[in-house]
Amino acid sequence: MTDGSGTTGGSALPVASAGQTWAWLRRQLRARRWAVAGTVAAGLVAAAASVLPVYAFGRLVDEIRAGAGAGAIVPVTLVVLVSALVGGAANGLSTVLVTRLGEQLLAGLRERTVAVALRLPAAVLDRAGRGDLLSRVGADVAAIGRAASTVLPTLTSALLLGALSLAAMVGLDWRLGLAGALAVPSYVLGLRWYLPRSAPWYARERAAVAARSQLLVETMQGAPTVHAYRREAQHLRDIDGASARVRDLEVGVFRLFTRFGGRINRSEFVGLAAILTAGFLLVDAGAVTVGETAAAAVLFHRLFNPVAMIMFTFDDVQSAGASLARLVGVRNLEGEDHPPRPDGRPADAGLELRRVHFSYDGRTPVLRDVSLRVRPGERVALVGSTGAGKTTVASIAAGILRPGSGTALVGGVPVAELPPSVVAVVSQETHVFAGPLIEDLRLARPGATGDEVAAALATVGALDWVRELPEGEATVVGEGGRALTAARAQQLALARLVLVDPAVAVLDEATAEAGSAGARALEEAALAATRGRTTLIVAHRLTQAAAADRVVVLEHGTVVETGTHAELVAAGGRYARLWSAWSARTPVVTPERPGRAAAPAS
Repeated sequence: MTDGSGTTGGSALPVASAGQTWAWLRRQLRARRWAVAGTVAAGLVAAAASVLPVYAFGRLVDEIRAGAGAGAIVPVTLVVLVSALVGGAANGLSTVLVTRLGEQLLAGLRERTVAVALRLPAAVLDRAGRGDLLSRVGADVAAIGRAASTVLPTLTSALLLGALSLAAMVGLDWRLGLAGALAVPSYVLGLRWYLPRSAPWYARERAAVAARSQLLVETMQGAPTVHAYRREAQHLRDIDGASARVRDLEVGVFRLFTRFGGRINRSEFVGLAAILTAGFLLVDAGAVTVGETAAAAVLFHRLFNPVAMIMFTFDDVQSAGASLARLVGVRNLEGEDHPPRPDGRPADAGLELRRVHFSYDGRTPVLRDVSLRVRPGERVALVGSTGAGKTTVASIAAGILRPGSGTALVGGVPVAELPPSVVAVVSQETHVFAGPLIEDLRLARPGATGDEVAAALATVGALDWVRELPEGEATVVGEGGRALTAARAQQLALARLVLVDPAVAVLDEATAEAGSAGARALEEAALAATRGRTTLIVAHRLTQAAAADRVVVLEHGTVVETGTHAELVAAGGRYARLWSAWSARTPVVTPERPGRAAAPAS
């Protein structure tokens, strides 16, 4: 369920409101107005071809009553034959056009949703649950895909046929058309009863499916831990309970839909009875012919299937609508319009955050008025206790998150407007993609030569162990291939950074996974990879802060200290206490700085 802003109360991933979903759909249809016009035109031709034989049938009835011979059936037969051929072709074309339009809309939305999801920080996905995201790009996309390929063509054809049939009844005699229209209020009342009751059920059903997916993902990913603590039975009970909730909601939806079907049948009876009664009275008064009344009755009776399709497909339409709102909700995490990105890098590669405020849920502030500047080529370390806001600052600096207020700039240009190659980030969670190791590195720069890849590996100190692998750079790594330690995986991430060659590097605890033994080697690799670049480091180990040109201390989302390592230790403040506690439990070998004088504090 959504609030007024289109966000959900129980998930960090939002669900779009009805207004936001319709606004997105209108924008997409306006952008494809010619495709929409062609689709409607083909549908109208198909509907007209279906209505025309009924007109001919009414004329035939009147001619036979007037004493026409057997030859009167020949023109009607020709009309029916031509209408069938034209209608079949137009109906097929309409189905193809409607399906293609729906699939194009879905493909664009799916790709944009995945693109936005790939840029979401891990913290947001952890709060929302990866099962929620997987259900959106899986089950929700499938629900919309079914609607686009089956429901949408049927619904479009039924709507056009219904509208044209009512117009044809009015053309026969406005009183017959009015009699048929008496069914419309009954249909509307049925929908007004059904829609407000069904929409919450469908939203709860999609949320329950997402919760079930989340449980399945957590259980499969945490299978070793589940086995270790013998919690298999508990997890199976939880999954069984989640599946039962989905089942109960689906049964409730079906029960509601069955009651809706009864209201549709009642509406059909009202309309047909009104036409037959009005036709009898009008024929008796000589106002209309028997053929016209018969044609009106047949037209209305032929509407039973199209109208039933329209009403009964609301089951799938509601489900697809709930799924569409969930996809548009993720899509809306990224603004619709993006300013054009310049091709080149800014002349000044300095990184600056100006009065940045940020909150994940819109209520609890994570950052408050954070301002800092990293001069071109300077290395600044962010330190602070857990929850101080370090990763959030790094994500905003890298353009992954957008601040609630304030700006992140590189060379005076907002980070969001810069080419992706200007700012690169290496996080603590590093994934090794399945395939040859050299292709894993070329993700950073697809056109990199073998020599360039080797040079990047050498820069971070990884070339020797890579060359010792069975097939060197061609060795298959990742899932199904050779497993790499966390430290080696992080070296590959740093080598990707070298290949990207960004002006600004953001390291978010990029050496945290090395452990005590490999920490020093990985810190040296990080120093080499970022040498000469403007660098912001979320320091997991305070030796990184000691090696930086300047240290910024965060507490509770606020900058409390800034200065060089020596200045802050001498000041005896928050950083000095952190350094003292670190030194007491960790043998400290202060690394050399990367060959430049400390910049003054901003």
